[in-house]
Amino acid sequence: MELAGVSVLLVDDEGLLRKQIAAQLERLGADVSQAGDLATARGFADTLSFDFVLLDVNLPDGRGTELLKQGAFGANTAVIIMTAEAEMNTAVEALRLGAADFLAKPFEPAELPLVFRRVRRARQSARVEQHRQAEVARNEPGFFFGEALAPLQERINKILAADVRMGAEAPPPPVLIEGETGTGKTTIARWIHQHGPRAKAPLIEVNCSALPEALAESELFGHERGAFTDAKSARMGLFEAADGGSLFLDELPSLPPGLQAKVLTAIEDRQIRRVGANRPVGVNVRILAATNRDLRAAVTSGAFREDLFHRLDLYRLTIPPLRARPGDIIQLAERLIDQLCRKHRVGRRKLGTAGRERLLRHAFPGNVRELAHEVERAIVFDDGEQLDFSHLGGGVGSGAKGTGELSHEEWFNAQFRFPESGFSLEAAINQLMHHALKQTDHNVSAAARLLGVSRDYVRYRLESKRPPSG
Repeated sequence: MELAGVSVLLVDDEGLLRKQIAAQLERLGADVSQAGDLATARGFADTLSFDFVLLDVNLPDGRGTELLKQGAFGANTAVIIMTAEAEMNTAVEALRLGAADFLAKPFEPAELPLVFRRVRRARQSARVEQHRQAEVARNEPGFFFGEALAPLQERINKILAADVRMGAEAPPPPVLIEGETGTGKTTIARWIHQHGPRAKAPLIEVNCSALPEALAESELFGHERGAFTDAKSARMGLFEAADGGSLFLDELPSLPPGLQAKVLTAIEDRQIRRVGANRPVGVNVRILAATNRDLRAAVTSGAFREDLFHRLDLYRLTIPPLRARPGDIIQLAERLIDQLCRKHRVGRRKLGTAGRERLLRHAFPGNVRELAHEVERAIVFDDGEQLDFSHLGGGVGSGAKGTGELSHEEWFNAQFRFPESGFSLEAAINQLMHHALKQTDHNVSAAARLLGVSRDYVRYRLESKRPPSG
């Protein structure tokens, strides 16, 4: 590896070793500054910037790790600790303080280019990930509280204030997030993590309903080598991976009762046990749990553990469905339009009057997720500067708002024009009939009531479309 243009500060009190290392680096083109003690190193750090610092631990006037504690080097400087084999604990401490890597003495100076390359690649990967997360944060819709959800936001702020008061030594109480599918439970969980004292620690997200039952325990709690047939090596579970941060368990009631008990133990004892392990492992994890089910009913039916429910129920957040807060729909839609126009790199689109009416009339059974999909679909497929959401039906002057129902005079798109080649009324009647059957879960009597015809008429049309038996 060529080091032309690379600046290195070498801090070591062993003069001969320092000269050997400096000579090796300078032969490869590096610009090397040398220091034999803390004071000299601190002077260099105050006046110059470096790409790399090779920092010995034991120096005549103190320990090299003091420079890390004092933040002597900038964020763009990679510090590599040089330490004896007997000082591995010091190396671990240095890594915790921000060192990029360490070298165990004695080492060959020829190893340094490889170490520099490894550190540079690791920093590049970290920077790429930082950029990716920033892009996600810019493009993600985020959570829109609006006036209707002001009490929910106030409740979350009180939870976060309690987290700050408790400090980082012990995990804060779990948070239970309830709401229908699409209301934003995942977004709320991310919001709590990103705005709390654990924001710089990892947030691990798990969809419990997607975990195969046979692998769920290993996925959450890890396993030791040989714990089961395919366990060829030890594996860290997601509880350990989230240590110091947050673990979001989406659709937690999907876990079988045995695993629910292990989750309860992890919350109460702050310990987990890998599959096949003899000793527990301590974990400091904030649990964020979400469900679209009625947990009280699940407890009554035996589908969810009562003790786990009471443990989760301390901080409960309930997100009402979008249909229960129609006053937020237009504001939320306009916010989504701004964000999704940026995502698709198109000019700002406006929400037309007809579009406003149609959004207000629609029931949105899929909640905010459905609204976001409708907005994105309109941005991609609708022409013109205004978004009218004509595919939702209805329009200005339509009937009762917020019910999702249309009158018998406006069931079809008013912009429809009959084709010159003709139109099949029979096909349209069959399509309406099948739509009514789908809406009523194929209850013929109920479908007939919706269509305003007799049950025999529906049966007749169904029978007439069946192929003859042969």
